[in-house]
This record gives sequence, C-alpha cells and structure tokens, in this order.
Amino acid sequence: MEIGISTFVETTPADGNGPTISHAERIRQVVEEIVLADKVGLDVFGVGEHHRADYAASAPAVILAAAAARTENIRLTSAVTVLSSADPVRVFQDFSTVDAISNGRAEIMAGRGSFIESFPLFGYDLNDYDELFDEKLELLLKIQESEIVDWKGGHRPAIKSRGVYPRPVQEKLPIWIGSGGNQESVVRAGLLNLPLVLAIIGGRPAQFAPLVDLYKRAAEHGGNDASLLPVASHSHGFVGESDDIAADKFFPSMQYAMTVLGKERGWGPYTRQGFDALRGPEGALYVGSPETVAKKIIDLRKKVGITRFMLHTPVGTMKNHDDVLRSVELLGTKVAPIVREEIAAWEAAGQPED
Repeated sequence: MEIGISTFVETTPADGNGPTISHAERIRQVVEEIVLADKVGLDVFGVGEHHRADYAASAPAVILAAAAARTENIRLTSAVTVLSSADPVRVFQDFSTVDAISNGRAEIMAGRGSFIESFPLFGYDLNDYDELFDEKLELLLKIQESEIVDWKGGHRPAIKSRGVYPRPVQEKLPIWIGSGGNQESVVRAGLLNLPLVLAIIGGRPAQFAPLVDLYKRAAEHGGNDASLLPVASHSHGFVGESDDIAADKFFPSMQYAMTVLGKERGWGPYTRQGFDALRGPEGALYVGSPETVAKKIIDLRKKVGITRFMLHTPVGTMKNHDDVLRSVELLGTKVAPIVREEIAAWEAAGQPED
C-alpha cells in the first residue's frame, strides 16, 4: 500500500481572504513540500497541470525536476498531464529527464484534465476532444515501447523512424491513466494494461468499487494479469492533530476553492454542513486526526481495492504554509505506518476484498 500527496499548486487568496500568493512563491512552497514528503517516508508526490491564473503549475515536470535533485526515494509524477493538448514526444522527453535527475523515480499520469483552457491555448479544437486523447496516448505508449518510432495520426505530423531521447533510467517509464470515474476510460486502461488513478472527490468512495471491478475485468479480457495492476485514488484531505483542528484549518481554503469551481460548473454553495458530512466515515474527504484518516484509507483499500492513496492537499491556498507542512509530516510519520501495518496484516491473512 503506497501513500502519497497530490497538488494542483493553487494560488487563491489565503483561506479565501487577503492577497493572493504569487505563482513563484507557491511553486517554491511545493518543492519544499516534496522534499519533506521524501524525508518523512511518503511513497509518491504528484503535481497537476493547469493553465489558469489560480493555478501555478503549468509545467509539472519542471517542478518535479527541481524536487528530484533534492530528494532520494519518493516517486515523482504528474497528476495529471493534459495529454490531449500536449505533444507526447515532449512529454516523454520531459519525464525521462526527470527520471534521469531522480535516478529512476519519474512517472507520467496521463489524463484529459479537469479544465479546457489548454485547448485554445495550444490551438486545439474541442470538437476533437476524444480523438485527440486516444491518438496521443497511442503515440506516448509507442514511444514508451521503442526508442525508434514510426507513427502516423490525424492531429500531429507523422514520425518516420526517429529516435526519442533521452531514454528513461527505468526499463519502462510508468504511464498511469487518470480518470474521474468515466467507464470508458477505466475500460481503456484495463485493456491497455495501464495502472489506473481514480479521482474520488465526492459522494461515497465505496461506490467506486464497481469501477475497479470493471477495470480488472477489462484487463483480464485484454489478456492481462489484473492482479499485477495497481489502482490509485486522488482524494481531497488534510491531517491535523485532531479531527476538529484539521477540519477548522482546512475548511476555509477548501470552501473558497470549491465555491469558485461551483460557480463555473453550476454547483450549489459549498457549506460547512456538506463539508462535515463528506469527512464522515463514508464520505470522500480525508480530513481529521492521523487515526481518522488512516482508518478511512484502510477502508478504501479493503472495500474498493485501492493500492496507492494520494491525499490532495491543500485545496486552495492555506493561510499558514506551516499547517500544510505539518499535514504532510503527519501523513508520513503517523498515518502511513498505521495503514501499512494494518494492510500488510490483512493481506497476509488472505482476507478477501470487503
């Protein structure tokens, strides 16, 4: 069971009030978070790509490269790379470079992204949304498989017997598929024998169990060994000294960020009542003391089959960055040991999925 962090490097007003943090400062903070995550023994850190004023990470590979030079063990991944509007050759080259700096710790999480700003920015037509992702994933996987590439598609110039460099330190640069719960993306990942990351950010996480089952059945249908394929979750949360302290510190920035998104997407207001319901035992928020968060992660492993958990923290910008660092520290020193010990014992006992 792997435990890690994911972030979108938001630059909203701190806790919804006051001035907005600069992109430069927030990027430096994230590098500090990655260095600490490595120090406290977390397994993975992911940085998501966005192209908006309220997010600072338009180039996750650059941030991860800065952290790679200052870390030793933690795996470094995008979360996600918006592959539809990117050049797969450059994506592979960027992350192979991170792999070189980190000596074999880089990964790519490929997805469609949660926003569409990158499409007009890079000159793509949203009418080609699905076709772009399918075609570019095909090219990325071809580059992963072979140093010399022959490829032809409809949205990018053909490649005829050209090498793509540098090659990764790892035998294969890991490529994960990020999904918000779309059945087609889950089936595609299984058929292609690719690891899956599910964004579990609302409702009841247990409801994602059928999707994981669908993914594994698709993998078996494609002739793959589903038992070898990891499944990750990306879920909002925050670890504090107690349940109440964690909730009180996390809510203001979470409320502001989700209210902005809600206005864009037609959601209702984000209230403290709804927040508290989601951080309950069956909800999708992992907010609380180390013991509370650990228990919810253990339940997610047993009920849904998740083998890598990524805590998305912070959501929005928190007033005191030391609180973010403390959450990272508690996740590594308190939460992760509880989860690893419990899951190791559960697996050794041969327990079936709940």
